[in-house]
Amino acid sequence: MKLLRDASWWARDYAYALYWQARAIVGRTPPSTFASGSGTPIVVLPGVYETWRFLQPLVTAMHDRGHPVHVIDDLNWNNRPVIEAADRVERYLVAHELTGVVLVAHSKGGLIGKYVMTHGEGVARVHSMLAVAAPFGGSRYAPFLVLPSLRIFSPGNAVIRALGLERAVNARIVSIYGLFDPHVPEGSELVGAKNVRLATGGHFRVLADPRVLAELAVLAEGSPSD
Repeated sequence: MKLLRDASWWARDYAYALYWQARAIVGRTPPSTFASGSGTPIVVLPGVYETWRFLQPLVTAMHDRGHPVHVIDDLNWNNRPVIEAADRVERYLVAHELTGVVLVAHSKGGLIGKYVMTHGEGVARVHSMLAVAAPFGGSRYAPFLVLPSLRIFSPGNAVIRALGLERAVNARIVSIYGLFDPHVPEGSELVGAKNVRLATGGHFRVLADPRVLAELAVLAEGSPSD
């Protein structure tokens, strides 16, 4: 039964991913549309080979709640090394004089976000982070992948190991993940963080779970949660 359940989640996961990747390619809404608002500033960090449009449902929902949501176009499809991507995020925060920022990250974005929270000017500018399906401990599949941009998720990768030792910021991170993740089979539990395991599976489709938006609202607005 578990095998059939996981296979079903896997199939639905890729259907979700294909749909939103297609939307990302054809989407025309300029990211500046979401940069207005008087609430807590939110910065979007997509996963590898994703643009910000992959998280557009969260972007739209939080902007509708009065939050300026910032998209870093310079990340593009987010296939650069973690440290290089984090440097671009830090430069954006400085250039736009953002403080008290809440990061919302998917997958690789969680690694980028944690690096920003522990290095340079990002330490003082980022308040907290919501990370969905982030490979904080790496993925055992990564060493067997062809592309260098994917092999960086190996558990033995120097950046992942170094970030694992940076535990002081974990209390300001909410890590959300499913019962089953086909890309990060180890899961995304982070010591010292608020860990939320959803009663569903997937690496991409979990972004659409209502708990994700609820937890993001908690970080941005201080609302009580279950």
